[in-house]
Amino acid sequence: MPDDDGRTSVVPVLVLRKITQILRSFSIEQPELTLQQIIRTTGLPPSTCQRLVRNLVVEGFLDRDDDRYRIGLDFVQWAAPGTFGLDIVRLTRPALQALRDRTGETACLYVRHGPFRTVVSLAESRHPVIRLFVVGMVMPLHAGSAGKVLLAWDPTARQEAVRHGLGRFTEHTTVDIDELTGQLAAIRRAGYAASFEERDAGAASISAPVFGLSGELVAALGIGAPLQRLGPAEAGRWAPTVMELARDASRRIGFRAEMRAENLSASVADVRATATGD
Repeated sequence: MPDDDGRTSVVPVLVLRKITQILRSFSIEQPELTLQQIIRTTGLPPSTCQRLVRNLVVEGFLDRDDDRYRIGLDFVQWAAPGTFGLDIVRLTRPALQALRDRTGETACLYVRHGPFRTVVSLAESRHPVIRLFVVGMVMPLHAGSAGKVLLAWDPTARQEAVRHGLGRFTEHTTVDIDELTGQLAAIRRAGYAASFEERDAGAASISAPVFGLSGELVAALGIGAPLQRLGPAEAGRWAPTVMELARDASRRIGFRAEMRAENLSASVADVRATATGD
C-alpha cells in the first residue's frame, strides 16, 4: 500500500515482522539467548538477524551480557504503561540500596506485566555465594514472594496468573488455586510475603508492596538469597526491614497513607470479588 507521498510501506512492515520474531524468541523458559539460538529460533538469515539484534541493543530493546542477550530494560518499561511515569527505578534506588546494605542480601524491584513479574532494578549482595538476579529477568507470579505480593494487592493479577496457568517449578510451588487464594489473604494481613524454594531449589526471598501516588500497587521490593542464609527464622528477622524500606520506596514516589486509606475499601472489594469468581 502506498503512503501519502507515494512510497511503499512494504519494506518497513517486513522489518517489523522480523523484529517481532526476534523479540518473541525470548520466553520465561529461555529469558537469555545467544545470537545462534536467536537465529535458529527465528529462522532468519544470519547476517540479517545479527544486524537487527545489534540495532535492537543500540535502541535498548535488548540488553547484551557477553555473548547472551535478553529483553532490554527500556522495552520492559514501555511494556508496563503508567508504571514508570515517575521513574520509579531512579526514585526508589536509595531504598533498594539501603535494603541490600542492611540485610546483606541482593535487593530487587519488580513490576508486573500480564502473568509475569520482571526485575527492573537491583542492588547485588556482596556475599561470595549469591542467588543470581539480572535486570530484565522474567519470572511467574505464583512462585516466589515478589510475585505473590503483586498478586495479593492487585486484583487483576490473580486473573492473569490463573489464565496463564499455575505451573510447577519445585515440589514447594503452589499450584492449587484455593491454596494460593488463602496464602494471598495471609500475605495481605501480614504486609509481606516470604517464600522458600518455590521457584528454585535452595532459594528463598522476602518481599513487600510498593504503592504509587494514588495508593495503587506499582511494584514489589524484596531480597533473595540462598536458603542457608534466609530460612524461616531469618525471614522473621528481616521482614520488618523489608516492609520499612518498601514504605520508604513508596514515599519516594509520592505515596501518601491517606490516599491508600481512601482506596482501601474499593480495593478489598475487588480482591474479594476475584477470589470468589473470575
